[in-house]
Amino acid sequence: MTDNNTNFQAGHRQRLRQKFLDGNLAEYELLELLLSFVIPRRDVRILARGMIQKFGGLHHIFTAPVDELVKYPGIGQNCAVFLKAVQQAMLCAYKSNLTESPIFHDNATLTNYCRMLLAGKTVEEFHVLYLDKEMRLIKDEQHSVGSVAQSAVYPREIVKQALALNARNIVLLHNHPTPQTSFSDADVKVTQLLKNILEPIDIKLHDHYVISDGILYSARAMFLIS
Repeated sequence: MTDNNTNFQAGHRQRLRQKFLDGNLAEYELLELLLSFVIPRRDVRILARGMIQKFGGLHHIFTAPVDELVKYPGIGQNCAVFLKAVQQAMLCAYKSNLTESPIFHDNATLTNYCRMLLAGKTVEEFHVLYLDKEMRLIKDEQHSVGSVAQSAVYPREIVKQALALNARNIVLLHNHPTPQTSFSDADVKVTQLLKNILEPIDIKLHDHYVISDGILYSARAMFLIS
């Protein structure tokens, strides 16, 4: 790299950092800034723009599996791990907030947590969020991992864990790897079944969320919980 190029790179990255501090970064520029920390000796502007175009935005990049990230030219193992570490840091921040405040006080945090947790998964995962009487998160438990089309639900195990944690509210959460697919008939049936089981023991099924293609579907909002 020539001295002129080196000086331009240093100046450009300094301008990026200043734009970040001023809150003026575009999405591709934010990715460029992140990539500059893990790829310090190369111009990553084209790489950042290309990734945004390929994956469809920062959210899809962070939630993409490592093996998909490393397929993109210019992204090695270290870079992919760095991007996934950013995702995990965001998840930890969202989760910490949900344990400190009732989930309905900041619905955006809950939505972002759910989307960040399950978006990009290639098989179904079923999670149960156990909440206290104030609607604060006690525990997010991965209940089961299934196939591309389904995951198992064991009501007895959910009840057992809810009682052990002294949970008073529950949120069900799973993903559909097939893009833009909402609740199936089986999803609706298991939601109603669990609601009926939990009510007599004074535990409320607050909602059931499905994540598909980064979209969050709410059973309560869709009037699927009676």
